[in-house]
Amino acid sequence: MSYQEGPSLPVATVARRLGVASTTLRTWDRRYGLGPSDRAAGAHRRYSPRDVERLSVMRGLVLSGVTPAEAARVALSDTAGQIAARPTGLREADGKDPHREQTSAGAPEPLRYAGTGGRVLPIPRATPRSRGLARAAMCLDEGAVMDVLQRALDEDGVVATWDTLLRPLFTAIGERWAHAGESVEVEHLLSECTTRALHRMCPTPASPVNPRPVLLACVPGDLHALPLLALCVGLMEQRISCRLLGAATPLDALAAAVRRTGPAALVLWSQTKDTAEGVFDAVPQLRPRTAIIVGGDGWPTTIPEHVTFATGLQHGLDLVSAAVRGG
Repeated sequence: MSYQEGPSLPVATVARRLGVASTTLRTWDRRYGLGPSDRAAGAHRRYSPRDVERLSVMRGLVLSGVTPAEAARVALSDTAGQIAARPTGLREADGKDPHREQTSAGAPEPLRYAGTGGRVLPIPRATPRSRGLARAAMCLDEGAVMDVLQRALDEDGVVATWDTLLRPLFTAIGERWAHAGESVEVEHLLSECTTRALHRMCPTPASPVNPRPVLLACVPGDLHALPLLALCVGLMEQRISCRLLGAATPLDALAAAVRRTGPAALVLWSQTKDTAEGVFDAVPQLRPRTAIIVGGDGWPTTIPEHVTFATGLQHGLDLVSAAVRGG
């Protein structure tokens, strides 16, 4: 989108339009000179259409993993208008690399990316997209986080988004909290945004392939329902009907749900040690048999022979699919 005409706008309006915090705009003004052109003394500063265009370029490049300093350099250059005018924001229709600009000699020059993990969180083998998501999360920029997540889910699917984008970031946030006691608010915001993004991709299949549903539940005392929600989305993409009971499901409620639905598979999540005690004894034995699949780090080393441990999201999808289809 290119802002060629129009009235000047206050900082709050520009922030809402771009989906960033007002404090982020002030920081970009102070550090990189991406501020409003209208600086009349004694009046509130207002952003011109050209200012907003440059900020839109800045935001798009930062989300794609370009360092803020480099993104600001491009946003302030003569190429900013060309980038902002592209139909898809950052990706040209002809498939050219959107993060390359033309030098004075006409040769493409790649923009410099940040080191692994960006400036905020150490993420092994970080991609530009994961660095952009990490920056947005650390800034508590809800709009930017949702933008990255929705784009990743649409383009890469739930398994790739979970395994390559979200799991490494949640791990990095957890390590930061363990070492410095910081970033709980970042984890909460990212969890909330992830929940909303996944729910938008979770329509109930009109013609499910399984007459017996799949039950998904966290064990008592465990609140980490996001992995189960990701699994639920993946199952529904395969037209497998499931019931997500959510976090900290009491054992009596779990037993009642199993008796009531007679599920083809029961998936239990335990993230924390000692939360899974007594769970297997509480699950009713049914005919036909219910396949029991578990995931998370909270399970003991030895589990009953009739229980299968899922090593990851794709493995969990494969196990449930086999149970539903009688494999």
